[in-house]
Amino acid sequence: MNGTLLSVILAKMNSPNPSRPLTSNFRWIICGLLFFSTTFNYLDRQVISYLKEFFCTPEAQGGFGWTNTDFAHLTSAFTAFYAGMTILAGWVIDKIGTKLGLALSLITWSIFGIANAFVGRLLMAHILVRSAFGVGEAGNFPASIKTVAEWFPKRERALATGIFNSGSNFGAMIAALFVPWCLIHYGDQQGWKMAFIYTGAVGFVWLIFWFWLYDTPAKSQRLSSAEYEYIHIDEESGVKDANGDQAKVSWGRLFGYRQTWAFFFGKFLTDGVWWFYLFWLPDYLKKQFGMSKHEVMLPTFIVYGVAIIGSVYGGSIPMTLIKKGLPVYKARMTAMFLIALCPLTVLSTQYFANVSQFGQMASWLAVAVICIGAAAHQAWSANLFTTVSDMFPKKAVGSVTGIGAMAGGLGGVLVQLLAGSLTDTFKANPQHAYLIMFFVCALSYLTAWAVMKTLVPRHQPITDI
Repeated sequence: MNGTLLSVILAKMNSPNPSRPLTSNFRWIICGLLFFSTTFNYLDRQVISYLKEFFCTPEAQGGFGWTNTDFAHLTSAFTAFYAGMTILAGWVIDKIGTKLGLALSLITWSIFGIANAFVGRLLMAHILVRSAFGVGEAGNFPASIKTVAEWFPKRERALATGIFNSGSNFGAMIAALFVPWCLIHYGDQQGWKMAFIYTGAVGFVWLIFWFWLYDTPAKSQRLSSAEYEYIHIDEESGVKDANGDQAKVSWGRLFGYRQTWAFFFGKFLTDGVWWFYLFWLPDYLKKQFGMSKHEVMLPTFIVYGVAIIGSVYGGSIPMTLIKKGLPVYKARMTAMFLIALCPLTVLSTQYFANVSQFGQMASWLAVAVICIGAAAHQAWSANLFTTVSDMFPKKAVGSVTGIGAMAGGLGGVLVQLLAGSLTDTFKANPQHAYLIMFFVCALSYLTAWAVMKTLVPRHQPITDI
């Protein structure tokens, strides 16, 4: 009895915060907050993909009269500003912390998301507002990955990342139902505006819970001593920040590490695939199978729903391998190789779509294959993000994540410009354009894995920054 009491007293005295509760699993509540911020991030981002048909309808029929290339320029401008700002956003978040950094990011993208409803039909006006929207959205992933690095041990980071990253699919699923509903309920002329307003406004509710619940582990009153110790259970002493978490890390120095370039190319070569699914999947279903804007709701909803499974399950694969005795980095790269094989199935998409014997089942067989590709991307992404915290100290995680997100955005710009150019070039035969695009999607991951493995063949944590 006395020994137990003494051990409790000593545990409290040794805790960084003596007022901590004895037990908790509070890190998963933090993960939940990141899930919802990512949900709103992608909900707001995804609105325009379901407005493409209206934007590209001739003015005489009540639309904006844009071309496919015009739409590609709009999405590419957003992606370019998103990419350009992620490197700055990551650096800022490393300086001001995740609590303020993620809040400012959400406020910015929510305001400019709403602003899209008030700029009329002018393409350039939409491009300017959507570019500012991209500046705000740039902070979500650097802040979220840094938060996971702070709040989770390495063995759980891929799973935590997979869970919060699945918010991207959940947001896309909501958009698949909500935006068409707005067009039906309010009519096209008002519905597109209300879609921007409603989706932009909902994020402000999240801010209340973020400021109420979030703090760093060292300061949190809700985190127990036992959970605090568990969070740091598998940190390597050599990777700990010798100069403290707030020590400055220059971008120039980060670019001198092969580990940075491995993450850079991992994102550059694969992120564009997800941008393609987000912005062009509804267009593909309409042109390939003649679906209406209402009929695309269910298949796109299913694709993003299946991708949630990929995100969470993909994040759990390294945990299974680690339990079997594999080192963390080897487990991560083994999981990523297995995941990179799955998108090869996307090569069969147009086979199912164009063979007449499949009849009405053709669209669902094509959607099933795309589901595999989307789930594989999310599983890949959950593990790719976690390689940063595997190799870099926490003080550099936001900056490196920002660099990688910039690379992913640049890849996204190129993929979207390619999609816009191909769909205009093959306007009479859009299946040819999408055949090329699905080849790109299928081969991107194995290419990225090979580049990453060449740059960093074995685990080499950064210890000198």
